[in-house]
Amino acid sequence: MGADEHRQKAGDKPVNVAIVTVSDTRTPDTDENRRYIERRLIELGHIADAYRLIKDEPDQVAEVLDELTALPAIRIVLFNGGTGISPRDTTYDVVSRMLEKHLPGFGELFRMLSYEEVGAAAMLSRATAGVYKNTMVFSMPGSPNAVKVALEKLILPELNHFAWELVRK
Repeated sequence: MGADEHRQKAGDKPVNVAIVTVSDTRTPDTDENRRYIERRLIELGHIADAYRLIKDEPDQVAEVLDELTALPAIRIVLFNGGTGISPRDTTYDVVSRMLEKHLPGFGELFRMLSYEEVGAAAMLSRATAGVYKNTMVFSMPGSPNAVKVALEKLILPELNHFAWELVRK
């Protein structure tokens, strides 16, 4: 069965998504990524089911990933922030270590698309994705433009497909 058939079988049922913003400076009031992601999910009939704003601390990243993947309704967890190479960027290290199945194509495609917009600086992104506890996990940079690129060009077009793949027998 090909990707088109999978998408057709996946249908367009609402998918429950958790949003995690990783930032040392944002607050719920200044988190424009959260507002953008929630708005787009709702526009497409999906459910922004949980939201967490955490510092880029390894223990907080691991705790929130375990917490959200334990919620039975959550099918997708979207991290934004913490994917760079500065000493404070630890989200990638924690998430990639915890993933049970890696989807290297997400990071590769994200960097390819980013290259078209920011040039060689795209290689500084450690965007990644995979499966943890039967839940799709995406970790993308925290810049609003990066979130839009990842969401619009990679995640949203396949959201139902991702969720379906994890529940089909």
